Amino acid sequence: MEMVNDIAIQVGMILFTVLLFLYMNDIPGKALAKLSLWYNQTNLEAKRHFVLGAQRLAQARSPNTPHSDVISLAKTAAEEADKALSLNPKDAAAHILKALALDLQGFRLSALDSLDAALSPLAVKSLTDEERGDALIKRAQLKIGLDKVGRVDSAVADLVEAVRVGSEKDKAYCLLGECYEMKEMKEEATKAYQEAITIQPNSALARDALDRLTSR
Repeated sequence: MEMVNDIAIQVGMILFTVLLFLYMNDIPGKALAKLSLWYNQTNLEAKRHFVLGAQRLAQARSPNTPHSDVISLAKTAAEEADKALSLNPKDAAAHILKALALDLQGFRLSALDSLDAALSPLAVKSLTDEERGDALIKRAQLKIGLDKVGRVDSAVADLVEAVRVGSEKDKAYCLLGECYEMKEMKEEATKAYQEAITIQPNSALARDALDRLTSR
């Protein structure tokens, strides 16, 4: 027992000496300063790639861009998003940028995967409620387009949440109406389109849908 106590005392003295040496030489402070500098530089580089990708995507979606250049610009946008994500994999905005670029190229399943990553618990914290609502609407659109039946319930869940937190509520309600029509839920679809018109009275999409439903 006495030997154990002696060993414990010696270990304690060694630890105290090491900690004192680190403190006197400001090693923890220097290490933290270097880590902070590296983190800031990495973040700046990630943001630079994101901005470049966003610019290329905007060019690709511009009506003035020749059709022959659209895919090339969208591909570059996706590549810049990947570079940003290699530096900051939790950046939801970069995941969304990649999703939009992939969708423009016609890779809808891959775009859906990127939106899933953006809305995952690790990344979604970096989005505002409005941004999250927009991402949920886009994900719902992809789900509806990819599978007219199997993903509708999941799309409905996304849209209900988008209505709660987002800003484009009229768009979310129109998509909800479309989902309810697919599920042959006429009453729910009618209510969704009516909500869209309440928010956006000039919504031709909602008014056409209501005319179609009432004529049945």
